[in-house]
Amino acid sequence: MEAFADHINIVVRELASCGHLHEGDLFLVGCSTSEIAGERIGSAGNMEIAELLYQQLEWLKKETGINLVFQCCEHLNRAIVVEKHISRQYGLTEVSAKPVARAGGSMAACAYERFENPVLVEAVRADSGIDIGETMIGMHLKNVAVPFRLKQRYIGSARINTAYTRPKLIGGVRAVYPD
Repeated sequence: MEAFADHINIVVRELASCGHLHEGDLFLVGCSTSEIAGERIGSAGNMEIAELLYQQLEWLKKETGINLVFQCCEHLNRAIVVEKHISRQYGLTEVSAKPVARAGGSMAACAYERFENPVLVEAVRADSGIDIGETMIGMHLKNVAVPFRLKQRYIGSARINTAYTRPKLIGGVRAVYPD
């Protein structure tokens, strides 16, 4: 567990200083605790690893002002755990389920337990996110997703992919874009 905690700490600190996370943004977390532990995705969920990660992500939230949202696994159609006030603020469509380790995933189940007033929503259009263990978060990111690479590329055995989003570039040869 100590090695996982070290990896997580490095990752969240790098995220805090990357310049792509802004106050009020929806930051999507997709995570396979099985992959972190070196097992096949969906085969060995681990609430202890989820709790370690959640604690560090809470620090990231306090540091940057982002809103954390967590993607469930395929057994709940990759629904998203959000705080109820976020669901209302963004006009999200709530669905009826409660994620548990074997249906929703350990990370989503942990978030559901730790959130003050959790609900499950069908989908979000997140501003940025982290995919730990190749859980396929792209369906819940805004257009246009821009990948960025962290120096710490793994948590345990799970590969990390991160992305932020930017507005679409429109126009043609005469268009001028802000920096």
